[in-house]
Amino acid sequence: MLSFSNRKDRIKITVSSQVKGCFASVKNIEATLESLSAKTRDQKADEIFNDVRNTMRTVQNDLENQVLHLTKEEPQYKS
Repeated sequence: MLSFSNRKDRIKITVSSQVKGCFASVKNIEATLESLSAKTRDQKADEIFNDVRNTMRTVQNDLENQVLHLTKEEPQYKS
């Protein structure tokens, strides 16, 4: 178990963990939408799944950039 000298250290690690967890969740959502799109026979539903999936890709890219920033620019966030 890690121990931290102060509350600020705990918050830094929490932020990193939360961003990485959010990134993983978004990736899972995108994969689920892709699966639903492939399974549906309804054209409108397929369009909606694809539109939302594209939005999730944008969010995923933004979170990926944030993760890279945290690990490169802020060494205290490296895991």
